[in-house]
Amino acid sequence: MPKASAEYTPVKVPLFSAARERTGDFEVAGAVFGREGDTSLLHEAVRMQLANRRRGNAATKTKGFISGGGKKPWRQKGTGRARAGSTRSPLWRHGGTIFGPQPRDYSYKMPKKAWRQALCLALSDRAKNGKLVVVESLELAEPKTKAAAAFLASLGVSHALIVVGEEDANFFRAARNLARHKVLALAGLNVYDVLNYDEIVMTKAGAKAIEARLGEKSKAGAEA
Repeated sequence: MPKASAEYTPVKVPLFSAARERTGDFEVAGAVFGREGDTSLLHEAVRMQLANRRRGNAATKTKGFISGGGKKPWRQKGTGRARAGSTRSPLWRHGGTIFGPQPRDYSYKMPKKAWRQALCLALSDRAKNGKLVVVESLELAEPKTKAAAAFLASLGVSHALIVVGEEDANFFRAARNLARHKVLALAGLNVYDVLNYDEIVMTKAGAKAIEARLGEKSKAGAEA
């Protein structure tokens, strides 16, 4: 049985000012950033995301997709040969394929409660291991890629997922071309990207928004 939400204690993560100077620690909700549970959910969540991204475009040609073969090769009876209706029969050379792969949809969904818990577990792993960095804001002197790279370097991160809100549009435009980092809108936060990057960078407002999005629902799932 999972813990009740009351047992989760707040987690302290590094807090940086807009000038990229560490000002202390910032407390994030334990119900979201301090979760413990079945880590197999992380595997299931990543597996689902990769399946949903998969393009099911493998296809073979059945006899209906091969040109020609419209005329019956010979009459039905009297030739001494087996009956044949088309030269594109799968039994013939240059014929169609029987039961070959056709374009298909590999996507599926896992239960919402399981998905939310998996996301909380991924965030908790980063928070507990000191890989979650919170900043006062993501404002830049100028919305340039070079400025965004310097901003992240000053935070001491080298391979980070930067979670931005609507107010961080300039930073999003400046950092989206960085090779070793990924900028992700708050609404698109997902398990695969959290686990795929070594660090997570977000603002205080972003952390509160994530708590509001996952907090109450996570509590309900923990108490069930």
